[in-house]
Amino acid sequence: QVQLAESGGGLVQAGGSLILSCAASGRTFSGYAVGWFRRAPGKEREVVGCISWSGGGGTYYADSVKGRVIISGDDAKNTVYLHMISLKPEDTAVYYCATGRRYAGRRPSDYDYWGQGTQVTVSS
Repeated sequence: QVQLAESGGGLVQAGGSLILSCAASGRTFSGYAVGWFRRAPGKEREVVGCISWSGGGGTYYADSVKGRVIISGDDAKNTVYLHMISLKPEDTAVYYCATGRRYAGRRPSDYDYWGQGTQVTVSS
């Protein structure tokens, strides 16, 4: 059974930065895709970005965060990170990491395992 645990969320002022972590147990991230998603109040879950460690290790970032976020990983810790800078109030949401398949999809249905989420609140 794969379990994911996000951490690192919190309250930050606009313009600030955060690093979210996603630690996996039960299976290594290596060779599998990892996606970061978020759900803002009253909105659908949307992709923030995703990364694949198969092939060339490609990444995708949503237009709304491009240039402000980077996904990285630490194989030794079996942990994936979402580095966020220049945060905006509209980035306020619960952030989730997900994994499960080798393909780095952009839809929630492309992933089988999810963390419980971590709240990010950006104040203006």
